[in-house]
Amino acid sequence: MRNWDYRYAWVRDASFTMDALWVAACPDEAGEFFSFMTTAAATYEPGRALQIMFGVGGEHDLTERELPHLRGWRDSRPVRTGNGAWRQAQIDVYGALLGAAGRLADQLTWIDPDERGFLAALADAAACQWSRPDHGIWEIRGDPRHYVYSKVMCWVALDRAIELADRLDAAERVPRWRQARDEIRRAVLRDGWSTEAGAFTQAFHSADLDASVLMMPIVGFLSADDPRMLATIDAIAKRLTGENGLVYRYRADDGLEGGEGTFVLCTFWLAQALALAGRVGQAREVFESAVSLANDVGLLAEEIDPVTGEQLGNFPQAFSHIGLVNAAWAIDGALSEGQILC
Repeated sequence: MRNWDYRYAWVRDASFTMDALWVAACPDEAGEFFSFMTTAAATYEPGRALQIMFGVGGEHDLTERELPHLRGWRDSRPVRTGNGAWRQAQIDVYGALLGAAGRLADQLTWIDPDERGFLAALADAAACQWSRPDHGIWEIRGDPRHYVYSKVMCWVALDRAIELADRLDAAERVPRWRQARDEIRRAVLRDGWSTEAGAFTQAFHSADLDASVLMMPIVGFLSADDPRMLATIDAIAKRLTGENGLVYRYRADDGLEGGEGTFVLCTFWLAQALALAGRVGQAREVFESAVSLANDVGLLAEEIDPVTGEQLGNFPQAFSHIGLVNAAWAIDGALSEGQILC
């Protein structure tokens, strides 16, 4: 049942790809990708949720349907075309796109007035919508919830918009953005922490672990060496990791049949968070465990079978390679700063 059509461009994935291209010293490609995504998303209507994904030609209607005449890989029925997630509200996308704009700020020189207005409108949307439940980064098809990652990325949207305010011709909006940003931070620190789990968790007032909260230090919401973040990193490394040393997205019930493999991107997130926390030896171990499972031409799928090491899911998966680039960069940076291996 976990067969999804992934032949599309997600705002989130694309934004992370831009970031990885910048890290990999490919600024032209990153800038061109940014232009494609802002053009595809340009029909955004203030007050509504931004569509979270588009066709590779900028198509908006991605209606999902099943193809019963196809068997699928190893009889993995149903085979689907289209992806119903295109209709979901996922409020983390505002932070993803504004985060990419912040990263690429010096090379965008500085986009046209319509794009500036579009980015400012996204910050306004984050300020307005952050307190609403959504379907989250993993596109869970149950009821919307108050996912911690979504709130953190709304904080990112506002934080980067404040930094870019002069370039966006939006200085007058900064007080309102700053107020919303600070409200989000207080809510996440208060309601996203679980005393029971000893960690930041998947959703407000939940004890379920979720690897997406490893992004908190990566995006600058909280320092990686903050005691709460260190406890979260340790909890995920201990309780959300498979036999192969790779990390699951989550283990909470998501209402779908069947199980999943370990998630490659989440494993690289753990390596990156460990590097940012100065635990470079552990970071390298986690990183090398994931890299060792690439195929003969260095490509990685979305997931890895925790027992056999077989690659599972979408292949090749941009998310996985994005994680590899960013984790390698973080580890190299930590080593360059003379961090002690531990």
